Amino acid sequence: MQIGYKLASEAFGPDELVRQAVLAERAGFDFVEMSDHFHPWLDNQGHSPFTWTVFGAIAAKTDRIGLATGVTCPTVRYHPAVIAQAAATLALLSGGRFTLGLGAGERLNEHVVGPGFPESVPERHERLREAVEIITLLWRGGYRSYEGKHLRLADARVFDLPDEPPLIALAAGGHEAATLAAETGCGLFATEPRPELVDTYRRSGGDLPRYAEVPLAWAQDERTAARAALETNRWGVTGWKVMSELPNPVNFEAATTTVREEDMLKQFACGGDPDHHVAMARKFADAGFDRLVLMNAGPDPDGFIEFFRDELAGRLRDLSPRAAKV
Repeated sequence: MQIGYKLASEAFGPDELVRQAVLAERAGFDFVEMSDHFHPWLDNQGHSPFTWTVFGAIAAKTDRIGLATGVTCPTVRYHPAVIAQAAATLALLSGGRFTLGLGAGERLNEHVVGPGFPESVPERHERLREAVEIITLLWRGGYRSYEGKHLRLADARVFDLPDEPPLIALAAGGHEAATLAAETGCGLFATEPRPELVDTYRRSGGDLPRYAEVPLAWAQDERTAARAALETNRWGVTGWKVMSELPNPVNFEAATTTVREEDMLKQFACGGDPDHHVAMARKFADAGFDRLVLMNAGPDPDGFIEFFRDELAGRLRDLSPRAAKV
């Protein structure tokens, strides 16, 4: 089992994210993962630096730890050719430590460039498939063109390519996206401990790493942790159908006015009891995921990193992902 640390780019500025990544490497995390947003989820989170610049700085200041986007939408705000170039460059700068997490996106980030975010989920998936095809085509080298239903590429070449292309992992919240991940030769990325996602992925031929974000909130006591999670992470209880559609932080503020500490206690492992945190992580291992990303919504990132090093690291590495169903 590999264990990652979620860098909360919506809650911290670029210098602080780099500092936390360095601490995570020292504490023994296998990789760090960071979302690729234009806006934060809530205004009071207060940040949203450019992920690719931050990862470049992290690559320069670390030696071992892996890097992963969690996740980038390569179909609206970016053209996939730009992501192919960016990912190849980061793979080179990090010595092959980079994983490209991709997803169909959220209106929160993609509407900002003007043309609009696709209304239908099937179209978003069609665009994502075409984007993966363009990225992998460019990673083969040479000048390439592509004519898709939604996306096009005209006589383009990425000149600086790593010897081995980065792993791509696709975000999946349902059967269609999990199937898409398998059919395009990608790993899987999810935010819920749903074994049916992993089973669909495997039955469709997927056999690459399976990433999942584990919701935790560390503090010395449960209520302090829950209050911190409520303050900055209550958007997470709205569900994907809401999270993918609202256009701005003010809309998430309005949509979460009725969320309470009790709701956070149900969704996050809160407090300082390592058993509680391990039990939450085990749900994801039991669902079949083999790359667990610890997403700490507590008030003290340094304390959480120390808590991982001293109390969680060994126990989490001993978790075994559920075997494939045949």
